[in-house]
Amino acid sequence: MTKRALILTAVLLSALHAAPAAPQDAPEAEGRSLIEEGARLLFEGLRREMGPALEGLRERAEDMEPALRDFAAQMGPALRDLMDKIGDLRAYHPPEVLPNGDIILRRKTPQELEAEPLPDGEIEI
Repeated sequence: MTKRALILTAVLLSALHAAPAAPQDAPEAEGRSLIEEGARLLFEGLRREMGPALEGLRERAEDMEPALRDFAAQMGPALRDLMDKIGDLRAYHPPEVLPNGDIILRRKTPQELEAEPLPDGEIEI
């Protein structure tokens, strides 16, 4: 975090700590609460500090856009053909690297494909 963010956080925490607690059934006052105002100030500061970096990123993305479009136009049909040959990626085990450096993709057996999914929506990593 930057010094500015740390100072802002310390000021907000001390202001919240020093403020008397409001009764539970009191109607909310119009306007922003201290938390809302603090969050607004924090995000405004982040936006100001990150603005130049994000602008630079946007410029780089605009510079790269034509090359990426050409790449997609040239490689799109080839990747589509490859995916047609491979089919469902879930039908394969993760890639294995052999001692000689070769990389192999093993297709799962029908029994492995029919295995029940993990309980509670868990996934195997």
